[in-house]
Amino acid sequence: MAPRGWGCWRWAARPRARLLPGAAFPLGFRQLLSTLELAPHICVVGSGPAGFYTAQHLLKHHPRAQVDIYEKQLVPFGLVRFGVAPDHPEVKNVINTFTQTARSTRCAFRGNVTVGRDVSVSELREAYHAVVLSYGAEDHNILGIPGEELPGVISARDFVGWYNGLPENRKLAPNLNCDTALILGQGNVALDVARILLTPTELLEKTDITAEALKVLKQSQVKRVWIVGRRGPLQVAFTIKASRPRKRLLELLVRTARKPPEPKADSKVTTPRAWGLRFLRSPQEMLPSPNGSRVVGIRLAVMRLEGSDENAQAVPTGEMEDVPCGLVLSSVGYKSRSIDPTVPFDPKLGVIPNSEGRVLGAPGLYCSGWVKRGPTGVIATTMNDSFLTGQALLQDLEAGVLPLGPKLGYSVIEPLLKNRGVQPVSFKDWEKLDAEEVAQGQAVGKPREKLVDPQQMLQILGPK
Repeated sequence: MAPRGWGCWRWAARPRARLLPGAAFPLGFRQLLSTLELAPHICVVGSGPAGFYTAQHLLKHHPRAQVDIYEKQLVPFGLVRFGVAPDHPEVKNVINTFTQTARSTRCAFRGNVTVGRDVSVSELREAYHAVVLSYGAEDHNILGIPGEELPGVISARDFVGWYNGLPENRKLAPNLNCDTALILGQGNVALDVARILLTPTELLEKTDITAEALKVLKQSQVKRVWIVGRRGPLQVAFTIKASRPRKRLLELLVRTARKPPEPKADSKVTTPRAWGLRFLRSPQEMLPSPNGSRVVGIRLAVMRLEGSDENAQAVPTGEMEDVPCGLVLSSVGYKSRSIDPTVPFDPKLGVIPNSEGRVLGAPGLYCSGWVKRGPTGVIATTMNDSFLTGQALLQDLEAGVLPLGPKLGYSVIEPLLKNRGVQPVSFKDWEKLDAEEVAQGQAVGKPREKLVDPQQMLQILGPK
């Protein structure tokens, strides 16, 4: 008998071809059919916080739901692994919760599968009762100014991916042979990047930063970092752990910026390092070296504010300012991209058009996280957002909005992937890679040594 509230999972819920009497089917087939009717197969695309929190909600509130989480990387956890700064390990504790979800007998991790390339969203929708797109923001906003393509100008997103071991960024090789770096943008990512550039490497050695990044940072000549924003102190995008008024945040920023560096007795760093905030400056042009081989500075327009408080707008004063720097990191926001032409997408806003997580014009298709609302908020924001999408999906199941009848989920997708030469990675495979990372890290006194080469990972896992 179906659990209370899930009576919609009955064949009679909508007109369809007449079925033969139950006695006409073998007992085993009837039992299988009954199980499939009561067990909705749901696919989640993306294994970051949005994907895992969505899966968690579905598994918790539907006792028979089967959830498959597809991920293009070989490893799970998305921005928790590839976006959180190495010196903030406490933020990564949420991985423990995600691991519990992944180990559920009703949940399966399908890594190394790129949706939109290895399998289409249409194919997933045919195989599952519902599909949730939770793949985050895989791109960054461009500045659209002259010289942005110069060597020495890189996105903060790529830089973060590089020091956190994102495979696609492992060959970034940033040139840190300059004394001044400038970061455009005043959000949390900008602060993370500045901190990594200036933190003594003997402290970073105790984190899970990649070996290659640590090697490059040990040779870094960067001594000064400017963090530049278009508006004023009251409009910065930084957040702090406690919920405090904007005035308190401003006081904290000013006090920190004015505080001279305190040398540590055990520190090996002899050259002072410093950072500073530059407000009311808007990038206009990257300044090239005489031979055009790399960036050597940036031209900033001096702005002024019109309006008050957080809604004030920056307008140009007509003045310009040139700032020498050998490294420019653009941290002006992430954005999502379309992964499948059959899925509605708003390229201007960088989101999938939706209503409470229901993709507009596509019954059975949902979204959560940054691809739903844009790249804003912290992990707790994504958790609440994902729970709401999960709730909407469950409401649609109960109301009979979604297709009824059996769907076989991964049993349909697995042979497709095999025929296309795709080698999916399970959560048990990840746990094998995880153990290898921890073992390698312990050998050098780190919590883990991240594996960054997909081919090396597949070799560790061996043939299937």
